[in-house]
Amino acid sequence: MAHDWIDLQVRAHAEFGRRLEAVTDWNAPTPDTEWDVATLVKHVIAEQQWVPYLLKGMTIQDAALELRAIKSDDLPGEWERYSQEATDAWAAAPMESTVMLSYDTVTTEDYLKEQVSDVTIHTWDLARAVGADEKLDDALVEAAWSIFEPQKETLAATGLFADPVLVDANAPLQARLLAITGRDGR
Repeated sequence: MAHDWIDLQVRAHAEFGRRLEAVTDWNAPTPDTEWDVATLVKHVIAEQQWVPYLLKGMTIQDAALELRAIKSDDLPGEWERYSQEATDAWAAAPMESTVMLSYDTVTTEDYLKEQVSDVTIHTWDLARAVGADEKLDDALVEAAWSIFEPQKETLAATGLFADPVLVDANAPLQARLLAITGRDGR
């Protein structure tokens, strides 16, 4: 199934923003056991900060010089700002160009797919942490599954994900997606 990744990026950001509105305790634990809610949100914001610079062809080193400190006292405002800047950059980016990431040079489209999938998973993390709606948009789940499932054997080895959680092969797709990224969505 072909996905409209630009539309999915907008959806993923809207979904994350909706869960962000439910935050009442920035120190609450998250499924990312080493992070509290504030750290999780800062991570997702920081990932968005890079997007406009990397899409302009900057190196990681040059882009790092452009990044600003995230204002911890206004994380919803920071999300709104950097989400919009990233969204605008994606809308203008030629998908066939390449982007230099810390681990490789990839197509802009592959970077977009990675970003959409990352925000989707972290939306669930945030929802779980703050007691918000954990049901993810079906199109986002299907798209993230198309990215993560082919890598399921190596995800934990990257150090970015915990070991997969065992779930029934007939479990809903969202539960299977979360499971291969080391999350127990039950």
